[in-house]
Amino acid sequence: MKIDDVTLTLFAWDDIPATTYGRHTGRFEGRSELGLLTIRTDDGIEGHAFLGSASRGAASDADSLIRFLKPQVMGENPLDRERLYLGLTARNRNTTWRAIGAVDIALWDIAGKTAGLPIHCLMGTVRTSAPAYASSAVLASPEAYAEEAVSFRDGNWKAYKIHPPTDPDEDIRVCEAVRKAVGDDYRIMLDSTWSYDYPAAMRVGRAAERLGFHWYEDPLADDDITNYIKLRQKLDIPILATEYSPGGFQAYAPWLLLQATDYLRGDVAVKGGLTACLKTAHLAEAFHMSYEVHHGGNSLNNMANLHLICSIPNTEMFEVLMPDGAHRYGLAEEITVDGDGRVHAPEAPGLGAAIDFDLIRAKTISVLS
Repeated sequence: MKIDDVTLTLFAWDDIPATTYGRHTGRFEGRSELGLLTIRTDDGIEGHAFLGSASRGAASDADSLIRFLKPQVMGENPLDRERLYLGLTARNRNTTWRAIGAVDIALWDIAGKTAGLPIHCLMGTVRTSAPAYASSAVLASPEAYAEEAVSFRDGNWKAYKIHPPTDPDEDIRVCEAVRKAVGDDYRIMLDSTWSYDYPAAMRVGRAAERLGFHWYEDPLADDDITNYIKLRQKLDIPILATEYSPGGFQAYAPWLLLQATDYLRGDVAVKGGLTACLKTAHLAEAFHMSYEVHHGGNSLNNMANLHLICSIPNTEMFEVLMPDGAHRYGLAEEITVDGDGRVHAPEAPGLGAAIDFDLIRAKTISVLS
């Protein structure tokens, strides 16, 4: 089996609701574009992945994927994923980790379809479902967060995570309002999206600790490993960092050696695909650490993340980012949370996704090859 074509179809994503998750996204709304990556083989098997998100259109990564990564895989056996991954990551200075991740996911999709198995079976299934948590956008007031948190609690979702306004005093008020509304026993987390200096991170962290939050995510700049070490030494609440720590899979090593975080964090988009995330999960497992999987930015990345979660023992929950209209697009059947607050592993071969090819054809902007 050989790869004989690689194309990237850019298609429009309209009617995105006005949304922000913190300073790193700003306010986005209206229109973006996704890319449908298709890797074809001479056996007629196709592997797919999505590139892009509501806040970062696929065009940001598309040209370098075709120019630098396509030549790395053309004519190669798609089942040689590890060897191909080494070649893809060697071009990281010419492209992006998101582009590398899309190619890697499409190769895993081919592998699953060739074997007639879902990807999580190829990796080694640990579970066939996982608890889901709701992850907020930035909302207008503490009362809005409290109301939303209660609605998810009452819908049997397993936890609620706050993306706060990123003003330390207001963020503490939001945390207090949510804890008061949901009660002492419901699991809540805080993701401050790299917004504080060290003193503010300590102050908010003490509040989250006092309120019994489950984890404290990304309070400091993603490269501020020195202050993360200090923060972890002084707080009892678990620190969850490394989501956007600079570099690929190997960049996790100093965070472990310097004991700068309690959990590792990543997803298939920002860390370069399923191969990198699986390596990271096993690395974390060796240190008896959790590897918490971040939202993937688009519907097909979230399918890939779900396969990963179902194949590793050291992760707790599946993240569902709100609102739906800012992250669900391009599939005929989306991942759904059942009445018990759980999501279920795909059962069809490969990614097992029902891609909405009719929608993509209707919304096509251009095809890169």
